[in-house]
Formats: sequence, C-alpha cells, structure tokens
Amino acid sequence: MDAKSSTSYASKYNEARRNYTSIIGLDNKTKEIKYLKQMVYYGAKLNINITRYKKELKRLDKNIKISIPVKVKTKSKNPKYSIKTVVQNKNQITIAFNKNISKKDIKYFTRKGKKNFQYVFDLKGRFKDAKPTVLKMKNIDRIKIVQYRFNTLRIVLINKSRLKPIYILGKKKITIKIKSKEKTKKKIKKALVKKLKHSSIKRKTIVIDAGHGGKDAGAVGPFRRYEKTVTLKVSIYLHRILKQNGYNVYLTRSRDRFVSLRYRTKLANKKKADMFISIHANAAGKSRVKKAKGIETYFLSPARSARAKRVAALENKGDMNSMAWSSQSTFLTVLNQGKITASNKMAIDIQRNMLYKLRKKYGKNAIRDGGVREGPFWVLVGAQMPSILIEVGYISHLEEGKRIYSSTYQKLIAKAIANGIDSYFLKNQ
Repeated sequence: MDAKSSTSYASKYNEARRNYTSIIGLDNKTKEIKYLKQMVYYGAKLNINITRYKKELKRLDKNIKISIPVKVKTKSKNPKYSIKTVVQNKNQITIAFNKNISKKDIKYFTRKGKKNFQYVFDLKGRFKDAKPTVLKMKNIDRIKIVQYRFNTLRIVLINKSRLKPIYILGKKKITIKIKSKEKTKKKIKKALVKKLKHSSIKRKTIVIDAGHGGKDAGAVGPFRRYEKTVTLKVSIYLHRILKQNGYNVYLTRSRDRFVSLRYRTKLANKKKADMFISIHANAAGKSRVKKAKGIETYFLSPARSARAKRVAALENKGDMNSMAWSSQSTFLTVLNQGKITASNKMAIDIQRNMLYKLRKKYGKNAIRDGGVREGPFWVLVGAQMPSILIEVGYISHLEEGKRIYSSTYQKLIAKAIANGIDSYFLKNQ
C-alpha cells in the first residue's frame, strides 16, 4: 500500500469510528451497521484488529454479509531477518541469531569524540525491530542501536568516561558485557544535589496511563502509525524520568495489551496516587487532516465546546460506558469541585512546560498551543485524585504524526511533562 492510500484509509477509518461513537445509545440500528461496516472494511485495509466490530455486526444482524478486502500476497524483496532478538539485562546485552555464527560476524572498534568515548559493535545480520528497540544500562550515558547497513546491525556504547566492554561469542548468540566501575566523586555529588532538589516534596505517587493498547489501536495516522504505540513509549520514558526524580511511579500498562478504563483508575486509587496522567495522541477527520495539529491538555469536567466533545468521544470509544449522554452530563455536574480545580492547575503547569520545551527544539510555529480544556473523558472519571489527559500531538497530521513517532520527540515531551509535575507539586504542596 502506498503512502497516499494509507493516509486515505486512516482518515476514513477514524471518521467512521467518530460517527459510530456519536450515535451509540441513540437506538439507530441502521447507522450503527453502516459505520461498523466501514470500520471493518478500512480496519482490514490498515491491518487493525477488527474482531470486535465483526462480532457487533453479527449481533445486530445475524444474516449480514461482511465485506473484507482480499489481501494480495506479494513476494517480499527483503531477506529473512537473521537476528532474532536484542535484549539488555543489567550490565550486558545479548544478541540472539537464527543461525550459527562465528568471529567473522562481529567487528569491534572504538572512537574518541570531542566529549565522549564510543565503543562500536558491528554485527552481521538484519534485525526487524532495530528502530523501536531502546537499550539502557547503568553507568552508561547512552546506547545507540541502528540498522547501519542492509546487513549490518550497529550497537554503540557512548560514555563520557572510559569503559571496558568485552564480548562473548556463543553458538547462536553474542553477549556484550561491561565491567562495572565505581562512580566518581563528581557523579555522587551530582546525584546528591538532585536528591536535595526534591527533598522539599514529600515522596509523591503518580500513576501514568498509556492510552489504548492491544485490540484498541486508538487513532491511526499515515503509514499505519498507531496511537497506542506513541502513548506507550512516551509513558515509559516519563516513568523512567519520574523514578529518577524520586517519585513513586506506576504504569497502567507496560506493553501492548488492552486495559479497561475501570482498571486504569482503579489502580490509581489502589496505590493512593497523588496524580493520575493519561497519555493520548489526537486525530482529525478528512476535512481537517492537513491543518489540525498541536498539543492539548484536558481535565475532567462537562465539555463546554464542540471540539472538546469531539476529542472526548474519540478517546472514550475504547471502552464505552452504557450510560446515556444526558446521564453522563448530569453525573459530571456533581463532581468534586476541589479535584477539578487542582486538575486545572496541574494541566496549566504541564501544558506550559510542554510548549516551552518543544518550541525550544522545533520552533514556535511548529508547535501549536491547543490550550488547556475541559472534557468528559471517562478514563478520568473514577480517579479520586487530580487527573488530566494529555494529547501529545495529532497522529493524523503528516508532519506532526511523523514527529511524535520519533524517540527524540517522545523523550523531549516526557521530560517536559516531568518538569510540569515538579512545578505543580512545588507550588501546591
């Protein structure tokens, strides 16, 4: 499928999904069937799990015929991937192959940069998941993994001080080990300063919710970019930063799996969290797909704008509540006002820090301010603490969708959110 077709199918799928959401509970069987059919058709084109849509169609009409596009098998131009997995555990990295290997399959050399030392391992083979794989090791500043050439996987250890890496050759695996070094006095002093920085804040507990997951892909952008993938990566980066900053941090999901809305807030309440943050990515319909972009932060309250209702309907779709819209609005009007006020303050601090950090990197015109808004997001309903929902950008926008899918953007926005959390707690102890 070419890029143009993928973008068109994603727009049509998202549009059908929004239309279906808007008529839930209105007892309009004809339209429900119509939009479910569209989601099944375009979902199949995009390779999305459409099982639950087909089941719903069968429930509505047992005699219905479901049209699913036939996938034409094409000969793959790529050879088989010879590297099976790359796994990091404590002070070692293990690369597993699908074949027997020898010393000829690894090349090791070092480079001296202006500010660091680089230890390069070139491995003969192809690794399918080179791009999304993230490696982190204690006492090493950075580990880079990339499919350097068509048949060469490169792993680079980058550090300010010298390391003593070794590699062990097995029958079908290579293990890279780092001999542990004692921290210098300078590093210990830096860690102590960081600890003192947060000593004025009691050890707070934060629950991070990576939106969607598993069978619920969320919004779909060009080139089959899935919302559930972005939200998980941003959440994992944020989890890591907050842990380093001294917070108690929990994730509602740490892998690609479906989690019900009720469980997400139930976990936050069980852990007696001081803050609940749900990470999402926005999407626009076909008419707005080229223009709609920017970051937005929402807190739970009855929606006062059509835009907030539209975004909420899109995010609520993953696990629709059976409550009618009129009943939902009535329920939202009796929410705890103190929690709403605290959530609003938190949203303002985090939105401000995201704008500052991202605009510093990409420029003011590249990052649009969607503002802080109120919205009826059901993932926030059960939380008994200040809670917000962050839209990290529009996955449907060609340029912004590509940007938010990059690890550079994901790490940057995670750092910005962490700064906003610090700011909120320092001002509202």
